[in-house]
Amino acid sequence: MRSTRFIGALALAVGLTGVAGCGGDSSDDDAADAAPGSAAPAADASVTSVSALEPTEVALPTTMEEWEALWKQERAAVVSRIKEEGWGTSADGATLTGPEGFTVDLSACTAGWSETEGLTDTTISIGYPAALSGPNAEAGNIANGHVALFDHYNEQGGFKDSTGRTRTVTMVLKDDGYDPARSIPLVDELIDSDKVFAIETMGSPSTLRTYDKLNARCVPHLLSASGHPALGDPVNHPWTTTASISYATEAVMWGTFIEDHLEEFGGKAKVAALRMNNDFGASYNSAFEAYLQGSPRKDDIEYVSQTFEPSAAVLTDEMTTLAAEQPDVFIAMTTGSSCTQMITEAAQNGMKEDVPYKFMSSACKATTPVTKLGADPDGWWTVGGGLKDLTIGAFDDDAFVVAARAWISDAGFQVSPSFNLGMYYSWVIAQGLLIAGELDGGLTRSNLILAMRSIDMTHPMLLGGLKVQMNGNADAFMLEGSDISTWSSAEQTWKQDSLLQLAAQTPNCAWDASAARCG
Repeated sequence: MRSTRFIGALALAVGLTGVAGCGGDSSDDDAADAAPGSAAPAADASVTSVSALEPTEVALPTTMEEWEALWKQERAAVVSRIKEEGWGTSADGATLTGPEGFTVDLSACTAGWSETEGLTDTTISIGYPAALSGPNAEAGNIANGHVALFDHYNEQGGFKDSTGRTRTVTMVLKDDGYDPARSIPLVDELIDSDKVFAIETMGSPSTLRTYDKLNARCVPHLLSASGHPALGDPVNHPWTTTASISYATEAVMWGTFIEDHLEEFGGKAKVAALRMNNDFGASYNSAFEAYLQGSPRKDDIEYVSQTFEPSAAVLTDEMTTLAAEQPDVFIAMTTGSSCTQMITEAAQNGMKEDVPYKFMSSACKATTPVTKLGADPDGWWTVGGGLKDLTIGAFDDDAFVVAARAWISDAGFQVSPSFNLGMYYSWVIAQGLLIAGELDGGLTRSNLILAMRSIDMTHPMLLGGLKVQMNGNADAFMLEGSDISTWSSAEQTWKQDSLLQLAAQTPNCAWDASAARCG
């Protein structure tokens, strides 16, 4: 067993206001036209406390055999809990129940709905409209990561069912070019023509424009590539699940980091941000402002920002204006090609040397190889979502990383940053399928969403033993921890400063689109 340091913890009540976006959002489309959820208390935007844990040793497996043994044990615990509590589909097939009051009225599903649509005796079909072409095509490797992982599981014998069936997964990928206008008809096609068992979506605009329909049709809507808090709504959208940390959580971690370093600047600091002028950039900005508003050090932190259009070819004017502010901390609320532009401009206008702490967004880290992020990315920081990085040498002796690289290569792909998320998401879905298959009645749509709402497992793509957990209506956010790391060109690796975990749960979110906040 290898020991990994688990360094820090936050005890936070995180406010989620106006939050949107995923690793590659660069659409001008706002998600404000998504249907609002039913009334619920507004999320508390205050920070209750910040505390640090003493370092503890977390023993992690060092071989795939050890990992598989651990996952088998953890899956069995989830299955045991579900069966002991009597959760599942009622005898009349009208109601699904799960943890902490999680309830789905199956009688309200559309006419002709089937628990097993998309299943045959030998196959499981999962649909995914994704950016397989265009300027955000790198994000499409999230979907290709699914292909690679499921190819491996299929070759290992597939997904066994308590009813005696063994199935393999077929990913049905469709190219939406990261355009929500294209995603909507593709989702219709996947439901009505391809008749898939479950669906994933990519990006906040596409996700929020389709999740009402998917929930009305009772189609499992799994681990969408989006950090929008609206996905954390098990009451109004029970078939849609979260995946990574929300961008609001990332903003909280920026704020906590800045507070911890204030004394380096004489007790006061200026923070400058470059933010994309769309729903993606607004998500970061509003969450960061909410954090500062609730901070006991708010009077000690000055915040300025500049917006830019997603289509901008250069960022010289905006970055020059921010450099003139002489900030102590710079935050890039950007994604896509703007990440490279921003780092290049910082190297040319003096910010690289003059600004002690410079943060790129997790979206930049997730979609662009750091070695291609402009001129000299050395010393840049990121809240990286707690993920291991398949593209760097630091994990060459990590059993799962080695295996994942081989699966990607065997599937005919080349490892790139978005495969990190691809492996992260697809591994969770694979575990959900395995858990659901062990429940009474075997693999069904209801059993799959019940498995996801009950999951509690150690993820091999997460640092330091961070877990993926959901708990019915009580906790809808699967991951509430992250690393804070800085890039070292000399060592060609992300060097971990700390590993953070929210000690309090992120509040669920009944999204009010008209107010652009949790209702």
